[in-house]
Amino acid sequence: MSLKKSYLKHCEDKDLEINENQIKIVQKLTEYYNRNFNQSFIKKIFKDKKNKLGFYLVGDVGVGKTMILNFFFERLKEKKSRLHFNEFMIKFHDFIFENKKMGNDNGLEKFVKNLSNKTKILYFDEFQVTNIVDAMILGKLFEKIFNENIKVIFSSNININDLYKNGLQRDQFLPFLKILKNNCTELELKIKEDYRATKNENLSRFLSPINNSSNFKFNKYFRKATKNKKLATKSIEVKGRKLVFENFHEGVLKVSFDEICNRNLGSEDYIEIAKESEFIFIENLPKFNEINSNQQQRFITFIDIIYEKKIPLMIKSEVELNSLESSKSMKIPFKRTVSRLHELTSQSFN
Repeated sequence: MSLKKSYLKHCEDKDLEINENQIKIVQKLTEYYNRNFNQSFIKKIFKDKKNKLGFYLVGDVGVGKTMILNFFFERLKEKKSRLHFNEFMIKFHDFIFENKKMGNDNGLEKFVKNLSNKTKILYFDEFQVTNIVDAMILGKLFEKIFNENIKVIFSSNININDLYKNGLQRDQFLPFLKILKNNCTELELKIKEDYRATKNENLSRFLSPINNSSNFKFNKYFRKATKNKKLATKSIEVKGRKLVFENFHEGVLKVSFDEICNRNLGSEDYIEIAKESEFIFIENLPKFNEINSNQQQRFITFIDIIYEKKIPLMIKSEVELNSLESSKSMKIPFKRTVSRLHELTSQSFN
């Protein structure tokens, strides 16, 4: 595989700026592919212990990590799977639960065996770990994944050594970091400019502050989006929990920030909400600080899933997007959220 020429043509066709740092990453991806998928039969039998099955690309928000890895992933002909990490872990926990119900204790091994039959390479975009339950199991899980010769590519804002930093019981997470470092080529993509923010300067669907003017614009856009659509109460069930939304118009959902983030909701709930939604209006986005850091964490998870599903947003906020502050613990992941909001609320994103 030689990606460089096709990447340069891709940039030309899409009228994208050609950046040398991105091209270097593209070349490293070519080397990674050739080491892992273009091996001779003899090398496949006698695994090279120096060969890295993982490719971990770290960088600040908006530098083009996802664009490059998407470009690489789309050109793979091998069995492959691109998943949001939250979705992947939900599937894993559900599989383990079902196995335990049937009296099987080898659920982890069976899960990885099933995975290896379906895919040869996994792709996790914007990888991070915030859940203590996940943190405690990841070492064993990824040890099995790499032992099954499954390749894994990651993009992340966070260096491997800083994952789950200051998290609860982080000492139980350290074996996973060691496994990642031993099995991944870790590279950093550095570019000063946030392409998502500069590309979408017209934030016509992010309104602040909350006043008569923003209320008028918000309601006007909502009426336009719901024209000729039937109003209904939407009920969503997630593992016995029932979520009820009163303002649902055939795929267009209007909610307050409190409805989605000031309740005990998580990834599974947000994934189901995303499945039912084509456009989401969010009212009353607050300022973030140490007091509402739990709600901020839920908002970060929600936006990650909405971005993955490519659902446009309109938001009414107390402060403008570039002035949103963060709790200390959420500062790094929240930079990604702000960058994604630039895209999700721009007029060009539909």
